[in-house]
Amino acid sequence: MSSGELAQRVGITAANLSILKTGKAKAIRFSTLEALCKALDCQPGDLLEYRPDP
Repeated sequence: MSSGELAQRVGITAANLSILKTGKAKAIRFSTLEALCKALDCQPGDLLEYRPDP
């Protein structure tokens, strides 16, 4: 699936999806996380990773 199609399915802009993909997002709404998981048929832990500040 293309990034554009995923953004459309989730209901966010391609720019916001890019921010999420590059790890530059400071936060994510639970509704967006839920929509991503539904579109990708995955669990939140498949998408999120904890990285402590250096």
